[in-house]
Amino acid sequence: MKPLALPLLLVWLIALTAAQAGPENVERQAGGIVRGPRHERKIALEFSADEFTEGAPVILDQLAARHIKASFFLTGRCLRNPRNDALVRRIVAGGHFLGPHSDTHPLLCPWTGPKKTLVTKEFFTNELERNIQAIESYGVKRTSIRYFIPPYEWYNEEIAQWAGEQNLTLINFTSGTRANADYTEDGARNFVSSEKILASIKAREKQDGLNGWLLLLHLGVGPRRADKMSDHLGELLDYLQGTGYQFVRVDELLNPRGKQ
Repeated sequence: MKPLALPLLLVWLIALTAAQAGPENVERQAGGIVRGPRHERKIALEFSADEFTEGAPVILDQLAARHIKASFFLTGRCLRNPRNDALVRRIVAGGHFLGPHSDTHPLLCPWTGPKKTLVTKEFFTNELERNIQAIESYGVKRTSIRYFIPPYEWYNEEIAQWAGEQNLTLINFTSGTRANADYTEDGARNFVSSEKILASIKAREKQDGLNGWLLLLHLGVGPRRADKMSDHLGELLDYLQGTGYQFVRVDELLNPRGKQ
């Protein structure tokens, strides 16, 4: 081996190890990323959807008006629904991130008690494959589909590991606000109003900031909730931009140098 070859080999090995280790300065829970780096005032907006998408036009209009890029995680059956074709094409054309959320939105582990996996690895793998194929049908390259939000935003370490074996990084939302409660139905015991959701986000920002936050909302919530958080998105975006936050896609927040 030539004298200069060893240092070059060491550089290559260090780079390879860093790439395999995944993004740095992120917070994890049960193997999934739940918050990005805190050193910059950046937030990644996440929108997940399966059955309902009625908030999409308003959401996309509000994002476009402020030149904001967000990240959308849609199930395979959502993507295959002909009624959603125009909105998915608009998501892709608008430069937003489009990622998988499972194919049929199954519950992967119990809500209570030990989080024992409820599905087989083969079932899970097939769910992701069908979901990814549906995303690819909109012209999105598989190499850019690197992040996955589990159905119901509920998972365990085994699910995170299985996702990793499919070259996907499982991510979720950052806890500490009521944002992900925008799906709760009118009259339900767990109902949280949009006003309270906005207040919780503002309170958290004032308490310790939202740097690196993965802020999740739903693209639609269905007819059983009249108080749509999508109708208040503009107010939320203006408030956070007014306090100095920049909105970025999840791949820009978690792996800015590796964005496809």
